[in-house]
Amino acid sequence: MKNYFPRQLALLCLVLLSLLVVNANAALPLGVNDKELPSLAPMLEKVTPAVVNIATEGRVKQQLNPLFADPRFRRFFNVPDQPVERKTNSLGSGVIVDAKRGLVLTNNHVIANAVQITVTLRDGRQLEAEVVGTDPETDVAVIKMPAEDLVDIKPANSDESRVGDFVVAIGNPFGLGQTVTSGIISAMGRSGLGIEGYEDFIQTDASINPGNSGGALVNLRGELVGINTAIFSQSGGNIGIGFAIPINLAMQITEQLVTTGEVKRGYLGVSMQDISPSLAEAFGLDQQSGAIINEVVEDSPASRAGLKTGDIVISIDGKKIRNANHVANHIGLLPVGETIKFKVLRDGKQSEFVITVDERSQASTDPRSVNKLLQGVAVSDIEQDSPYFGKVEGAIVVNVERGSIAWRSGLRAGDVITSVNKMSIKNLDEFLKAVDKKDDSLLLLILRGNSAAFLVLRK
Repeated sequence: MKNYFPRQLALLCLVLLSLLVVNANAALPLGVNDKELPSLAPMLEKVTPAVVNIATEGRVKQQLNPLFADPRFRRFFNVPDQPVERKTNSLGSGVIVDAKRGLVLTNNHVIANAVQITVTLRDGRQLEAEVVGTDPETDVAVIKMPAEDLVDIKPANSDESRVGDFVVAIGNPFGLGQTVTSGIISAMGRSGLGIEGYEDFIQTDASINPGNSGGALVNLRGELVGINTAIFSQSGGNIGIGFAIPINLAMQITEQLVTTGEVKRGYLGVSMQDISPSLAEAFGLDQQSGAIINEVVEDSPASRAGLKTGDIVISIDGKKIRNANHVANHIGLLPVGETIKFKVLRDGKQSEFVITVDERSQASTDPRSVNKLLQGVAVSDIEQDSPYFGKVEGAIVVNVERGSIAWRSGLRAGDVITSVNKMSIKNLDEFLKAVDKKDDSLLLLILRGNSAAFLVLRK
């Protein structure tokens, strides 16, 4: 029998050599016309050290069956008198916005109810952080960690961002570790989604998944455009619709939280509605952008400035107004004492009004005077310029002192209290009557963003 192995080996080598030549010819060139191909790597090498992973450990009081409120049942079933706490853990992301002070910007829902916050840097270091301040209505939170060899990201001017701009999302999806995805800005000014109290989102198709919350949305210059916050999904996974808080808004909230530890909402005393096609026809308008003032509160900043019912707001501080929600967001996020210019259309003529933003009024009766469990809490009626006005009934929490019973129980500014001890309430007066002299415990049903939860306040 003849030996064909040398011939087969030679043939195999010839085939492999031809494949290598073909693959070499088909490979992407390293450059074109002596220029390197475009890559995001140089930009990412500069900004990724400023994006951190956040792990939190919290405690949540478990709700007991109402039967166990009876001491005899508790003794029979050997249930302790103290409320049982459940340990919680969560993972998210954050962005270092001030390396010198160790300030990290993230989402409120990432660090809510946390008793321990651990930040993991890109280089593997783990640092303990503490909460500087939170704002549930915008879902913004600021935490602080030791300022040791940190890198921050320069904020962009998100007002200049446009649909079609390329963006990159950086975060910690599903706890896998730092991950980068890319896409474009799909829409600007998304609102009315029911995610937060104040909404003015940047929409992007850059892949955002659970764990990306609090991470960075950057442009191709490596500037921070927004803070990744939420996704629209029926399955829980990414389908190309993600939302980020514009960095201009987030930094405005950050400044107040760092300065005072809380956010004071601006108040003008006006109620507005969108311009429908029928209203546009009735008012003789050739466009539907803007908002119609349908009520002006007596002796409010708006009334003192001269605004009237029927005025059509077309711009604020030179920025064109899209709809009523746009106005509510703009007003609610302004610092108290700031002066703004309203341009309105009245009887077919444009007029300009200068208004000084006032502080949102607090409770007319201090709840601390009727219930010791509410020490450090300020509550108000849901006012007309609130995103919740006309949508839910109840009383809104204006302020909660850190370390108070209510704070430790999970109550936060911006929460809307809709029931007390299983009794629905419609306004502040009903809330005050419901909590009067009930100092042993309070069961509150609250609305936060688009989620509802029960909270128990005990001594």
